[in-house]
Amino acid sequence: MSISRGFLVIAPLYLAIGIGFGMHMGASGDHTMAPVHAHINLLGFTLMMIFGMAYHLFPAAGESSLARIHFWLHQAGALVLLIMIFLLFSGKLTEEAMFPLAPLAELAVLIGVLIFALNMFRHAR
Repeated sequence: MSISRGFLVIAPLYLAIGIGFGMHMGASGDHTMAPVHAHINLLGFTLMMIFGMAYHLFPAAGESSLARIHFWLHQAGALVLLIMIFLLFSGKLTEEAMFPLAPLAELAVLIGVLIFALNMFRHAR
């Protein structure tokens, strides 16, 4: 599977989950999970769709080892972070209990984005 396709196939799955959270909040009137909803849609759908389209537009970037590293850092970091944010806002996890895993997940996403930036700098011409 190409990196572009990986991001483009996974992004709508996150969108469906994010929409589900939005529908639940709207129907119940309980907007406690609004930060979870926002993070799922931004980290899961929006960023992954942008990454997928960029790698599709610049195939050489998508075929690089940087792209593979970026893909897996983002997948792992975003998934762990989103689960932890859900657990936090559902009251099943305290902020203190998020350490050190949540900061490591955030760091994985950040490093992935920096790798993406470097990859685009090298290949987007």
